[in-house]
Amino acid sequence: MWWVVAASVVVGLVAAYLIWTAGRVERLQSRAELAARALDAHLLRRAAAAAVLAERRFGVELYAAARIALDASPDEREAAENDLTRQLRSVQLDPGDPDCGAVIAASRRLALSRQVHTDLVRDARSARSRPLVRLLRMGRGREWPRYFDIDDPTLTVPADVSAS
Repeated sequence: MWWVVAASVVVGLVAAYLIWTAGRVERLQSRAELAARALDAHLLRRAAAAAVLAERRFGVELYAAARIALDASPDEREAAENDLTRQLRSVQLDPGDPDCGAVIAASRRLALSRQVHTDLVRDARSARSRPLVRLLRMGRGREWPRYFDIDDPTLTVPADVSAS
């Protein structure tokens, strides 16, 4: 009779572990999707701030890069954002100017959002790639989380500009 109790305990522990694992995979997947939405919002804010800055101070090339980033399709988004980052790095930004300050702040927030997104995607992919999860198809019904590969969007301000 003791073997029935032992088997019941083992089955209960395995079931609890499987339920916990399925919940973890689901939570990580949901968090990665939320991080992707937050990253998208920060990308849009930076592009909008860059467009405003370009209209007021820097002209056509920066404005064109910002508009392309705002209007890019999902397949072209990474390239458009990288181009916008290169354009922003090529101009002299003055942190005292409110428009430049908005772009710098949006770029810093974007860098943080990109790091959080990358970490959550890595964790979700790691959880979904475990053999037991794949065998029991715990992640089915959802696409694999994707990395958003862009250059570091943090803008550096020259020391002589920030010191004055």
